[in-house]
Amino acid sequence: MRLREWLIAQIDSGKYAGLSWENEEKTMFRIPWKHAAKQDYRQNQDAALFKAWAMYKGKFQEGRDKADPSTWKTRLRCALNKSTDFQEVPERSQLDISEPYKVYRILDDTGRAAECAGNPVISQDSDCSKALRETHLAIQVLFSDNSCGNPHTHYTDWVTFLLPPTGQMEYVLCNIIKVYFHIQQDSSFGDSSKGAGWSVNGRAYACPGTGTKACANSNLQSVPLYPSQVPITDCRLEVRLFYHGNLVQNLVTTSPDGCFILHGCAPVGNERIYGPCEAKKVFFPRPDVMHLPPGIAEAMTRLLPHLEKGVLVWVAPDGVFIKRFCQGRVYWDGPLAEHRQKPNKLERERTCKLLDMTIFMQELQNHQQGAGPEPQYTVDLCFGEEFPDPSQPKTKKLITAQ
Repeated sequence: MRLREWLIAQIDSGKYAGLSWENEEKTMFRIPWKHAAKQDYRQNQDAALFKAWAMYKGKFQEGRDKADPSTWKTRLRCALNKSTDFQEVPERSQLDISEPYKVYRILDDTGRAAECAGNPVISQDSDCSKALRETHLAIQVLFSDNSCGNPHTHYTDWVTFLLPPTGQMEYVLCNIIKVYFHIQQDSSFGDSSKGAGWSVNGRAYACPGTGTKACANSNLQSVPLYPSQVPITDCRLEVRLFYHGNLVQNLVTTSPDGCFILHGCAPVGNERIYGPCEAKKVFFPRPDVMHLPPGIAEAMTRLLPHLEKGVLVWVAPDGVFIKRFCQGRVYWDGPLAEHRQKPNKLERERTCKLLDMTIFMQELQNHQQGAGPEPQYTVDLCFGEEFPDPSQPKTKKLITAQ
C-alpha cells in the first residue's frame, strides 16, 4: 500500500486526534504537527500517526527499538515531501496555535490538485527541500484572436519551440528579484520571415509554424508562466546587504536550494534522509569593513551573534519564499506584506511567501497592456529592528537586505 492509500485509510479511521479532512470533497486534510519540545506534548497522542507509519514501514517495532518521536515525524515528513501524491498548502496550515497542524492537498495521477487542474504548490517543510529541485514551470501562450490559428492547436507548437530539445526552459523565473521579467512585444528581430514574436530579456522568439502574412497583424498579449512539469534550471537571486544604508555586499546566487543569509552556520538537517544541503551561504561581513558612525559598529557586533542561523530564501514556481532560523528578530516589506506602515515580523521556522508569481504575472500583463502600474517585485529584510518603521528610514537601520 502506498503512502497515499495508507494515509487516506488512517484519516477515514478516525483513530488519530487532529487527523481529519479539511474539506467536504476530501481533497485536503489536516495532520497534527506539534513539536516534541512543547510542554503539553503527549507522545502517545501527538506522535501516534508518525509512530504508526514507522511501524508500517518496518522502521520501528515495539519492544525492540527505542521510541524516537522526532525520527518518526521526520520519516513521514520526508515521505510527504518526496511523494508526487501530495502538496503542502502553507496558507491553510496553523503552526503557532496550541494544537498546531499542517494541511496537505491530495493530487491526482497527473500531479495536479484533485479538485481542479490548478497550479501545484511546492512543499516547504525541510530546510533545503528536495522538492525545490523537482518543481516545474511551463509556458502558456494566450492569443487574443485567431490570426495565428486556434490557440489550442498551436499551444503544443509554442511549447516545443520555446523549450530546447532537452525539454527544459532556457529562461525561467530565476532572477525575479533582480529583474521583473522585462517581456515586450517585438516583431522586428531576426528573420522577418518568422513573423511576429517576443523578446524575453533580450532572447527573441517567433511564432512557430506561421509566416509573416499569418502573424503580421496578430495581437499576442503575454507569456505568463505557471507551475507545471518542466524542471527549474535557473534559480538566480540577487542579494544585496546593507549596513546603515551602505551597500556592503552584492552577489547573485544560483543554487536551486536557494540561499542562506547568515552570520554563522546554516541549520543542519538530516542529510541521510534529505541529502546534502546545497543552498548558497551568504555571510554578513564584519562591521569593520567600512567606516560607521560612533556606536553603530558596536551595535552591529552585538546583533550579529543573534543572526547565526540566519534566513533561507528560495525561488519556487509559484513565487519567492523565506524561512527564518535565527534567534534574532527579522522584519520584511514587499508585495505580499500585510502592513505598509507597521512592522511585518517573520515567525521563526515558519515558511513565508514573499512574492506570488501568479499575482506578479497578472500585474505584469496588465502593465504591458497599459492597464496598471509596473508590478512591485523587490523584497526588503530588516534584521533586529522593526520594519517598516515610519519614524526611521530604511537607510538608518543597522542591517538590511534586499
